[in-house]
Amino acid sequence: MRASARSAAFTQYLTAWVFLIAVGMAELVYILLSRHDQAALLRWASTNVHNLGHDPVGCLIASAFFPSEFLWAWPAVIALAMFGACKVLGNWRTAVVCAAAHVIGTLVSEGIVAYRISHGDLPASDKFITDVGPSYVVVAAIAVAILFGGWLGRPAAVLDLALLVFVGDIFSGLGQLNVSAVGHLTALLVGGLLGGLLLWRMRLRPHGASTYSARVPPG
Repeated sequence: MRASARSAAFTQYLTAWVFLIAVGMAELVYILLSRHDQAALLRWASTNVHNLGHDPVGCLIASAFFPSEFLWAWPAVIALAMFGACKVLGNWRTAVVCAAAHVIGTLVSEGIVAYRISHGDLPASDKFITDVGPSYVVVAAIAVAILFGGWLGRPAAVLDLALLVFVGDIFSGLGQLNVSAVGHLTALLVGGLLGGLLLWRMRLRPHGASTYSARVPPG
C-alpha cells in the first residue's frame, strides 16, 4: 500500500523529479571535470549567438541542465519551483511551459544581442558569451506556482523568487538589456501567460470528459 502511494506521488511530480535528477547528474559531471574541460563544456552548452547559429537544438537542450554558479543551491531551488508548478498544471503542461520559457527567453535575449552586434552597439566578441543554467525553467515554474498555486503553494515559490532576485540578482542590468535580465523577465512572462492559458483550458474541460464523441443514430 505504501509502495503504491509512493509510486503515485512520484508519478504525479514526474516532470519535477526528472528535471531535478537531470540537473543533479549534470552538476556531478561538471564538478568531476578539470577546469579546462569545465570551460569547454560551458562553451559547447552556452546558448550564445554563435552556438544558436550552428547548433541551436543541442545548446538549447544542454544549457538548461548546466548551472555555472551556486551549484549547491540549485537542487533546492528547482525542487521548490518545479514541484509547485507540477501540483498546479500536472506533468506535461509543466514541461511545455518550462520548455517554452527556456526557449523563448533564450531567443529573445540572444536575439537582442545579435541585433545590437549587427548595429555596432555591442562588440562582435559578445557572440561567444557564456549563457547557461536552469534559471529560465525555474522562473517559469515559479510564475505558475505563485500566480495559480493557491495559498499553500505560494510561500515556497515566493522564497524561490526572492532567492533568485536578491541572491542570484537575475534582473540586474535590465535597463541596459542585459542578456540574463531580459531572458529572466521573458521566461517569467511566458510562465505566467502560457501557464494561465493551459490552466484555463484545463478547467474548462469537464472532469472525466472523454475526447471521443459517439454519433447517435437517428431514431
